[in-house]
Amino acid sequence: MSRIKIEQPDSYSFSVLIPIRITDINYGGHAGNDSIVSLIHEARLKFLEHHGFKELALGGVGLIMSDLVVEFKAELFYGDTVKISVAASDFSKIGFDLLYKFEKETSDKKIIAVLAKTGMICYDYVAKKVAGLPQSVKQKLA
Repeated sequence: MSRIKIEQPDSYSFSVLIPIRITDINYGGHAGNDSIVSLIHEARLKFLEHHGFKELALGGVGLIMSDLVVEFKAELFYGDTVKISVAASDFSKIGFDLLYKFEKETSDKKIIAVLAKTGMICYDYVAKKVAGLPQSVKQKLA
């Protein structure tokens, strides 16, 4: 069976610390995959806010997720604080990718727990159709 491999960027332009809550924990005793997707969503919103945008107010358009890839590397547990780094890449006429790296620190090292990628498409929610990527957005996020 082939495995997904997410290429990491040379650097990430933004990071946020988010604690793992008890509600993120599944029956296996670690953060569940549904919680990881929620953490990706939270990090994306923080990344956009950092650049002066919102998902529905991105230089005159909104955003809609076209795809999501998650590569699980290590477990996250209740009480862990995860550093989620975010970078934008692969810009096109209508969207871009966001790359995510989840790291947790132990007493002696940093551990990559999750790598993820979301494909983000500019979208006009009123007209219900794909929209062009505003150049001002590309300049700020690149």
